[in-house]
Amino acid sequence: MTNTSMAASRKKFMADLRQQLLDMKAKLLEEMELESKAEREGNKDEGLDTYDLASEERDREISFILSDRERSKVKNIDDALERIEEGSYGVCDACGLEIAEARLAAMPFTRLCRDCQQDQEREARSQRRVEDERNTYRKIGSTDADEESA
Repeated sequence: MTNTSMAASRKKFMADLRQQLLDMKAKLLEEMELESKAEREGNKDEGLDTYDLASEERDREISFILSDRERSKVKNIDDALERIEEGSYGVCDACGLEIAEARLAAMPFTRLCRDCQQDQEREARSQRRVEDERNTYRKIGSTDADEESA
C-alpha cells in the first residue's frame, strides 16, 4: 500500500469513527432523556409505604450512579470529537505514536496506545499494592486505643 492510499484509508477510517462517536453520543443522550422522563413520572406516585419509598430511593441512587457514568461517557465522546476536529485524534497522549486502528475501533475515545495503557495499569496496580501494604502495616502496628481515637 502506498503512502497516499494509506492516508486515504486512515482518513476514511477516521470519518467512520467520527460517525460512530456521534451515533454513540445520540444514543446515550436519548437513554438519559428517557431515564429522566421515567424518573419524573415515577415521582408523581403518592401513598407509597415505607418499603416502596426505600426501594424507590435505592433506584434513584442507582440511576444517579448510571447517569454520572453516562455523562462521563458523553464527555469522553465530546473530547474525542474535538480531537478529530483538531487533527490530534488517534495519537497517544503519552508517547505520541499513532494508536492502532483496531484499538480505536474497539475503544473509540481512548487516548492511549495499548502499550502506554498497559504501563499505566501496571503502575496503578503497583501503587495500590504499596498503599495496601502501608494500610496493613498500620493495622498491625496500631492498638485498640489507636483505633478508637481515629
